[in-house]
Amino acid sequence: MSNLAMKFEQKRQEQIQQMPQPKQEPIIIKRRATITPGEKFLILVFVSLFVIGAIAIVTNSYSVYQSNIEIQEIEAQIQEQKKLNSDLHVQVEELSTYDRIWEKAKELGLTLDQNNVKSVQK
Repeated sequence: MSNLAMKFEQKRQEQIQQMPQPKQEPIIIKRRATITPGEKFLILVFVSLFVIGAIAIVTNSYSVYQSNIEIQEIEAQIQEQKKLNSDLHVQVEELSTYDRIWEKAKELGLTLDQNNVKSVQK
């Protein structure tokens, strides 16, 4: 490149530098929120419903558990009462035998009159 071409190029660059450059305003990029307030509200509602549902399920499970415990306790009491009733029934059967009743009657001074005996049919 010749000396003349170099000088021309330098002048051109000086002129470009001397020219008033327009002020560049900073570009403001408006970014849209990733989650809108409406979406936030919906998320809050769904999370609230989920938590309330979970609490309701746990509460119901606990009440069912308590009811089952009470049922088992009552069934145990029923079994004990059935056993007591069967023992008492056996005792009644033993005490109501004919021989025992006849012995008690003799102790009390009662006698058997064959002419005064009546038969009862079931």
